[in-house]
Amino acid sequence: MTDPTERKPKLRPHLVAPPRLGEGSGGVALLLHGGRENSRQGVTPFQLPVLRMIPFGWAIRRLRPDLTVARLQFRLRGWNGECASPVADALWALDEIQDRYGRVPVVLVGHSMGGRTAMRAAAHPSVLGMVGLAPWLPGTEPVDGLAGKDLVVLHGTRDHTTSASASLAFTERAAGIARQSVYVQVARSGHTMLRRARRWHRLTAAYVAAMLDDAPLREVVPDATQRRDSITVARV
Repeated sequence: MTDPTERKPKLRPHLVAPPRLGEGSGGVALLLHGGRENSRQGVTPFQLPVLRMIPFGWAIRRLRPDLTVARLQFRLRGWNGECASPVADALWALDEIQDRYGRVPVVLVGHSMGGRTAMRAAAHPSVLGMVGLAPWLPGTEPVDGLAGKDLVVLHGTRDHTTSASASLAFTERAAGIARQSVYVQVARSGHTMLRRARRWHRLTAAYVAAMLDDAPLREVVPDATQRRDSITVARV
């Protein structure tokens, strides 16, 4: 018989969010951090992918103080094949937000594995749209859950971890399903989004605000955009 003192504690997702909405809140941005393709290790608050999302929250609040920012800490570091481990955590967080705040609109902001998680969680009824930051989007990734939602994908031209061409292909496949589809190339920046970080932060905040305001996404960077197969493509 196993000694109870030797049992490992059950890993649980953790939602970092204010206990209540601020007065006049215009919605919630839920930030989803990156991870690994395969790992059963637990996530801790001080891992770099978790910390990397914090400045995005600052940028969103700086642009729109009326918006509420929540951050989800996944249970496990990995996607783990068919288990798609972080997806259940994201759906739990979306339900928790509705339980805590009521029926509020949510925009998902996900980096790398968190970007893939956002696309899988998109069908939740509270979700207005998704901003994928250097997302991990294999060619088989489904797009059906994006029906009627807003989609923005930002990818650095020097990303050697996830594929910018796969991100563009995903955005093109989603174009006939999503309500609005935008793909943005961030020049001279890689997967960690540290080079030209302020550009990443500001663009993300602007797209989150546009989604919650029901504004045209193509106008966020109007001077750099062109139409291509029903999506807006920009290079910044």
